[in-house]
Amino acid sequence: MSIEVTFRLTRPGGFCLDVAFDSPGRGVTALFGPSGCGKTTVLRCVAGLQRASGLCRINDQTWQDDTRWLPSHHRPIGYVFQEASLFPHLNVLRNLRYGYRRIAAAARRITLDDVVDLLGIGSLLNRPVQRLSGGERQRIAIARALLTSPRLLLMDEPLSALDRQAKDAILPYLERLHNELDMPVLYVSHDPDEVARLADRMVLLEAGRVRASGPTDGVMTSLKLPLSGFDNASAIIDGTVSAHDDTYDLTTINCGGHRFLVPRADLPAGRRVRVQIHARDVSLAMNVHQDSSISNIVPAVVIDTRDENRAQMLVQLRLQDGQKLLARITRRSGVALGVREGVLLYAQVKGVALIN
Repeated sequence: MSIEVTFRLTRPGGFCLDVAFDSPGRGVTALFGPSGCGKTTVLRCVAGLQRASGLCRINDQTWQDDTRWLPSHHRPIGYVFQEASLFPHLNVLRNLRYGYRRIAAAARRITLDDVVDLLGIGSLLNRPVQRLSGGERQRIAIARALLTSPRLLLMDEPLSALDRQAKDAILPYLERLHNELDMPVLYVSHDPDEVARLADRMVLLEAGRVRASGPTDGVMTSLKLPLSGFDNASAIIDGTVSAHDDTYDLTTINCGGHRFLVPRADLPAGRRVRVQIHARDVSLAMNVHQDSSISNIVPAVVIDTRDENRAQMLVQLRLQDGQKLLARITRRSGVALGVREGVLLYAQVKGVALIN
């Protein structure tokens, strides 16, 4: 089960799209890159809204190849745009039922009750759409897309029009989609924190080409790719909730033999989670310091380094279980510690964010 995409097109004005990638047929694949790199064009090609030559195969269903091209209305997709395009003359419930009723009962893979519970919109059903906040409108738009029982969900920067507070409110619902629905998602974004929180895989686009494609953690931490150079460069670590400390209101996350302490999270032991660690929050030492306020100290091996400028350098580290970590330190410290490939050091992590 996989998504296979190969598209080629040239637009008036000189823009050329020439992309090829594949990803698993479940989970979230993020299309990431700067404005104008072709992210939305790829999504529109998958949807059949933009015609390009090439191949589009979704979980063994061929939507396009050299001899076949399915029009958009024959492709079982749900499409969520940057702006929620709801019918203003219908209330929330009638907006949801509009698409739901067009799907034969035997073809429905998700019910209205399921969607209402998944997106927490029960209290909004009788509300006019004019009285919805931006985040609520996007939740309704996502719900309406899901109620068409799509085989693939396409999301084109669905949070870009929202302020930070509204984004923070809707992200947990998007995480529930990721965790609870057996449906592949192609998710367009230019926000690395958003991608880190939601995506399993990333396709990095530059000027209409695929610069890199693979698991999100690998693309985000590679020193050969631009994401590691961002001010908010970070690593994503998979782990499991192992214990709670009632005395100090902390939760322990076990990550392949290492532990990270985070502020108390109301999650059951055994729950799989992700933590995000920014490069700026990681310092390095040659030994474990017991007389420190830093609680999260883990051994790590240097696998790559890159000078960012005359003052700073980036260090890519490998944890015991193979997961990657980034550290941004001064070049002076790097020389003093003898930082180079293969050296064992201790990563002192000042900030760990539990992201789902």
